[in-house]
Amino acid sequence: MDVWQKELIIGLLLLLAVSIVGGMTGFFMPLALILTLALLMRQLYQINRFEKWIRTGGRAKYPKTSGVWEEIYYHVYRIKKNEKKRKKKLGKMVDQFRQSTEALPDAAVVLGANDEIEWANKAAREVFGLKQTDKGQRIPNLIRFPEFIRYLKSENYKEPVILPSPVDHSITLAVRIIPYGAGLRLLLAQDVTQLKKMERMRKDFVANVSHELRTPLTVLKGYLETLQDMDDGESPLLTASFRQMQGQTERMQHLVDDLLLLTRLETKQKKTECVNVPALLSQICKEAEVVKDNTPRRIELILETEAQLMGEEQELCSAFTNLLGNALKYSPEDSLVKVRWYQSKDSLVLDVEDQGEGIASADIPRVTERFYRSEVKRNKKVGGTGLGLAIVKHVLMRHEAKLTIVSEVGKGSRFSCCFPIKRMCS
Repeated sequence: MDVWQKELIIGLLLLLAVSIVGGMTGFFMPLALILTLALLMRQLYQINRFEKWIRTGGRAKYPKTSGVWEEIYYHVYRIKKNEKKRKKKLGKMVDQFRQSTEALPDAAVVLGANDEIEWANKAAREVFGLKQTDKGQRIPNLIRFPEFIRYLKSENYKEPVILPSPVDHSITLAVRIIPYGAGLRLLLAQDVTQLKKMERMRKDFVANVSHELRTPLTVLKGYLETLQDMDDGESPLLTASFRQMQGQTERMQHLVDDLLLLTRLETKQKKTECVNVPALLSQICKEAEVVKDNTPRRIELILETEAQLMGEEQELCSAFTNLLGNALKYSPEDSLVKVRWYQSKDSLVLDVEDQGEGIASADIPRVTERFYRSEVKRNKKVGGTGLGLAIVKHVLMRHEAKLTIVSEVGKGSRFSCCFPIKRMCS
């Protein structure tokens, strides 16, 4: 029988007994009142005992009792026991997590909702100079680099921020923040000193080699022009050889110029001004038509907005010229290339659309890599340095813009440069 049923039966029996005795003696109401008070006092007594037991955390064995209160004590005791087991298990898991993160070579710091430090591993204490006593301190008070504070406040954690270690400025860290849970964030810092050193060495190597190649190329080009002027045309082999040598020298010259431009884009400081993009595009299209003066008119310029852009004019000119040059180069000579400048909801967009051979979907993510050329069967050989789209990508990165490519093999391509609307100037 259920304990509640037992309690109910006992209560009914007591009430029946009071009714019988009260009917016989004529004191039903006083007896009923006494019974009610007795039951109430018993419940108050049990509540007091239960409250004292709970106040101590329910750690001791529950007091002896009977009826429904015994069931209540038993269920609460069982819940506490299960909770203790879960807490112990969770504690082991937390200890294992902390031991594993302590062994990580990368720094890890758990931040609270107000940027306060809740926990940091050994690597974080070493590279950031944190101490055990720093728990609860706000991280901006301990890592005071302006770029880190801006990154922390921006709440845009897609890309890491690069900064030196506060303890040793010769160490370069890539710091990334990963939000999780309710307002919690995990700060991760990786030592990228060697990577940055290798990247710097690569840039220096490319820049130095490119500079060193310019002088011998200039000498070769000058002598070739002299020899071509001296050629009387009597030897077809000699004339053809001079022409090929001249073509390869010019190709090498373009390659060196593009490498130097990429180096400047990677190293020089950003300098912005208000660029008249419609006028710039008009100039680029006219110059392209002049170069291709033996072919029918191929470029259609559509200016849907007169919006101007904050940026570096020479860099934008290089990027737009490369995009238009590629579109003309990789499409039939009688096909149309559309250049469109317009404003969308949140961007200023330049579209360059051709009706050429197109790009395979597998090649699209890689076409902006240096020297990458898609393996497409072409009717004619197309020259180039393989650096044009790499230059476009770097210019757009310096202007907070992105390049999107939509293409289908055999049907053409559309290259879109999307600039954030905040870069528009009046």
